[in-house]
Amino acid sequence: MQMTRITEQASLYDHLETKSVEELTQYINQEDAKVAAAIKVALPQINVLIEQIIAKLAAGGRMFYIGAGSGGRLSVLDVIELPTTYGIEKGRVNVVLAGGVAQLAEALEECEDDVNEAWTKLSEAQVSPMDIVIGISASGSTPFVLEGLKKCRANQITTGCIVSNPDSGIAAQADFPVEVITGPEFITGSTRMKCGTAQKMIFDMISTTTMIRLGRVEGNSMVNVKLINDKILDRAVLMLMDKIGLTDYEEAKQGLLKYGSVKEAMENLSSKSI
Repeated sequence: MQMTRITEQASLYDHLETKSVEELTQYINQEDAKVAAAIKVALPQINVLIEQIIAKLAAGGRMFYIGAGSGGRLSVLDVIELPTTYGIEKGRVNVVLAGGVAQLAEALEECEDDVNEAWTKLSEAQVSPMDIVIGISASGSTPFVLEGLKKCRANQITTGCIVSNPDSGIAAQADFPVEVITGPEFITGSTRMKCGTAQKMIFDMISTTTMIRLGRVEGNSMVNVKLINDKILDRAVLMLMDKIGLTDYEEAKQGLLKYGSVKEAMENLSSKSI
């Protein structure tokens, strides 16, 4: 089946250089408003993918995003927050980025055509059938991602993807594809806009839902947050006070520092004593 490159279709707007600031921001806002609706259509696919991720992580496996360009870089931003926010160990959720995560700020777009790098890096990480690998590509055809997923499937590794065109080659290589069709971009072909916004929203859904289902959240609170700075420490102290009914800030703080996390402190403290 021929892939329809909706992401490359002409913008619905033209003569942009003649528009005022007010007109431009209004039009961009109009286009952005379409993203959540497109994600809503794809929720059944997203839910199935998340269930697979949860199952893999719960069984001791890992998750890997593989991506290039804006989507790959956005996945890095999501993943690097998880150990601090949810207290999971580094290496459970990972990104293989074209050109390397260390080159995140360089925007090495030429690296997306490398057909060997993704599998080479996954192999170095000793990827196995215990893991799940998710390809990120607005076009659905990025060689770096496509060839990486092909290698994964050939090695019995579960695959997923997030793409923005229907019937793509990458979706065909994914056991659990997610197709979020956001339509033509405001600037023709500039998939850092609506496609990038959709990817960020889906990354949030995946990581947040997965961490909740894996028990890293209680109520609506980040009870496993790492105490890495004064702002987070203060937030955690107030959280602990609310959770177990302590009224003395310093008492709660000392208990929190003793046990290292809100969750551990909750399990070891009562409202009466440390």
